[in-house]
Amino acid sequence: MAVADCHIDGTCGHARALTFETAHGNFQTPMFMPVGTRASVKGITVDQLHEVNSQVVLANTYHLAMRPGADLIAEAGGIHKFMNYDGPMLTDSGGFQIFSLADTVKLEDEGVTFQSIYDGNKIFWSPETNMEIQQKIGADIIMQLDQCPPYPATREFVQRAVDLSSAWAKRCLAAHTREDQTLFGIVQGGMHLDLRLESVRRLLEINDENVAAGGRGFGGFGIGGYSVGEEHEVMFETLGQVARALPEDKPRYLMGVGNPTTLVRAVREGVDMFDCVLPTRTARMGTAFSHEGRMNMRNSKYAHDFTPLDPQCTCPVCQNYTRAYLRHLVKVGEMLGGILLSIHNMHFLLDLMARAREAVLADAYEEFYQEWMNSPAAEDY
Repeated sequence: MAVADCHIDGTCGHARALTFETAHGNFQTPMFMPVGTRASVKGITVDQLHEVNSQVVLANTYHLAMRPGADLIAEAGGIHKFMNYDGPMLTDSGGFQIFSLADTVKLEDEGVTFQSIYDGNKIFWSPETNMEIQQKIGADIIMQLDQCPPYPATREFVQRAVDLSSAWAKRCLAAHTREDQTLFGIVQGGMHLDLRLESVRRLLEINDENVAAGGRGFGGFGIGGYSVGEEHEVMFETLGQVARALPEDKPRYLMGVGNPTTLVRAVREGVDMFDCVLPTRTARMGTAFSHEGRMNMRNSKYAHDFTPLDPQCTCPVCQNYTRAYLRHLVKVGEMLGGILLSIHNMHFLLDLMARAREAVLADAYEEFYQEWMNSPAAEDY
């Protein structure tokens, strides 16, 4: 199996189980990716990531390009050596971060000018610049530069985002030369199904043209521009049709989503990969995921509760610490509280997706889905 080869291990309805090979090993889907924005998953060491069976770790091109800089990371031997993570890694393009700073962004066909949040300097990125930076950082999977429209946005604004993202996808594919990386295209189109399907069509045309000319195509596809302020029910009005319009033999990555119930529903619609800061961010706020729903560890009912955090969980935190102790750490502001809850929450999502894969391979995903949707946790997420 060559780098960027994808194998379909099984299907159940629209749900899929894939194996994808990278230069740093295989990963299997459905899967959740821990977010290591600045080459660090907040509160979790690399050894702990391995302990909870992390596969792919995501890092952010915008933040790494600003600090410490792509050249320094390349000097260190690439992002894997820099942060001592030997598994597959993905970098997003930084497009979401750029366009979230709308007041400082100047958008042109050639690229985007934005203001650094670190020192206020004006910076210009073209698709070619972005590819150069991501190739220096050296992740196994990199994402095209795209424009991510907010919600709500006018149809005209979203159409412009589709046009720019499509044009930039073509330029990113032409500029990407690193053989040990694979490039994913990104679908945009807001909540408009026709614009979403137009974006898919244009990406596939770009892919086919490049392959016909002797080049490489996209190794997979991100589905961007969801979870940007809309209700999740609005997302699900179009998500399934968009996912299934993409090639069956390549991964489909729903960007920026980490709600457990949303993951279970999206897998049923044909999505394979997810990422989000939610598990570590909520942990730092004192909230734990569980099979019974969210647990606010500041709650007084846990003060004398010496049972495991989640009795159904096999993570090292649930095996070794009680609710009473975790509540104590959170209440007194001990750093260890956020660390332990981060480890637990990450394990919770990784394990949820591992069990989803098992259900797909057993041709029992619908049963898995119904069991989750009828569980106490489903409505709480």
